Amino acid sequence: MLNRRNFLTAAVGVAAATGLTACAKDDGGSGGSSSGGGGDKKITLGFSQVGSESGWRSANTDSIKSAAKEAGYNLKFSDAQQKQENQISAIRSYIAQKVDVIAFSPVVVTGWDAVLKEAKAAKIPVILTDRSVETKDESLFVTLVGSDFTDEGRRAAKILEKVLEKAGHKGKVKIAQLEGTTGAAPAIERAKGFKEVMDAEHKDDWKIVVSQTGDFTRAGGKQVMAAFLQSNPDIDVLFAHNDDMGIGAIQAIEAAGKKPGKDILIVTVDGVKDGFVAMSEGKINAIVECNPLLGPQLMEVVQTVKDGGTVDRWIKTKESDFMQDQAKDALPTRKY
Repeated sequence: MLNRRNFLTAAVGVAAATGLTACAKDDGGSGGSSSGGGGDKKITLGFSQVGSESGWRSANTDSIKSAAKEAGYNLKFSDAQQKQENQISAIRSYIAQKVDVIAFSPVVVTGWDAVLKEAKAAKIPVILTDRSVETKDESLFVTLVGSDFTDEGRRAAKILEKVLEKAGHKGKVKIAQLEGTTGAAPAIERAKGFKEVMDAEHKDDWKIVVSQTGDFTRAGGKQVMAAFLQSNPDIDVLFAHNDDMGIGAIQAIEAAGKKPGKDILIVTVDGVKDGFVAMSEGKINAIVECNPLLGPQLMEVVQTVKDGGTVDRWIKTKESDFMQDQAKDALPTRKY
């Protein structure tokens, strides 16, 4: 796993960046163990997960829990249930418990400065995982361990070019977009990256005719896609910001008497096992991978931070893209 990530941006001193960022809803755990580099006591990590909205998120949670156990850390875990107020409450609980490090995957990008300043005042470093935040004070968190969502959007647009060519589609392309949770970094940035390529290279032939959030859930994807098909029955392509919304959309497409992957070409993001199953059945045409298995990398960063070492400002994940004809061979290797 560790070799799946490359490092970028200038290194920052962790000691100076007792930065913070945290997420989660208080799980009522006991107080964290005291720190002290290289001591006998376990590192206590307070981690707030955004929720359990998808197969990707479940795999991400499992990776973090198992990696913390393997590292011998005392993990205080909370599920924010996709509510920012729960994450803020959890961060404050972790501060009160005097954990060694706080990590979280933020529900949305804004609204964190106040609680992160509290963590900084308590000298508890904060690590962002998976998703970024917007702040004018970069010292409020040490690093981000996660994907480049804007690049994932660009990759989705580029792989759509291959999908259209393979399908023999010529002329205008009417695109429906299922967005992730409103205000969430992956939703904002995947849409941005996709539009960058579309505007630069397909301004005259591609058009997003309808776009709405499905909240990263299968139920949301099904419901919103059904509405899309009523208002725009001649959609050519669906771009879904995650596999789960795409899988939900497939149900709506089939209920409307159309064939997913043929009548409507589908490109999704994530690469969960269920997405590969749908792709192997010909119902998804391409998947842009977003790797959820961040646990081992996160624990390594936690150790470095606790030891007073330096880490890069953004630790990116390495990911791949998959076409439909690769699905059957790739499926047995999917770990999530």
